[in-house]
Amino acid sequence: MKSLVDHLSQYAAYHRDRRNIVSHFIGIPLIVIAVATLLSRPQWAGISPAVLVMLASAAFYLRLELRLGLLMTVLLGLSVWLGHTLAALSTAAWLGWGVGLFVVGWVFQFVGHYYEGRKPAFIDDVTGLIVGPLFVVVELGFLLGWRGDLRRAMEGRIA
Repeated sequence: MKSLVDHLSQYAAYHRDRRNIVSHFIGIPLIVIAVATLLSRPQWAGISPAVLVMLASAAFYLRLELRLGLLMTVLLGLSVWLGHTLAALSTAAWLGWGVGLFVVGWVFQFVGHYYEGRKPAFIDDVTGLIVGPLFVVVELGFLLGWRGDLRRAMEGRIA
């Protein structure tokens, strides 16, 4: 079982160019909201596939680390709340928002990887799809001066 540092270091190795990382600050949240939106229909007894995916993702993040897992759970909860709000719109609006956010998010991702000169991490390891949102949160924390210990551990693995 991979550790938090294992997952983040592997993902970070595909994301060394600052322009790529910045593109992920935009693209990944858009994709997460898009997936939450698209999975917010249908609902069974008030529970949508978006809630089930959120719970599974939260369990993954909590297993890696409690503090980051709790933060990710809150952020995912907000994404699902927004997704449910958008899913309550007309079918055309729901699909427009969901597909539109998804496409725009991936455009940002691929532009970033153009600058990086390297394919996205999930091409080699599908877990990159779930590690990506965590990476964005951790990188934002690094910019704010948080978790120097984690940053040093990751950089030690990448170097």
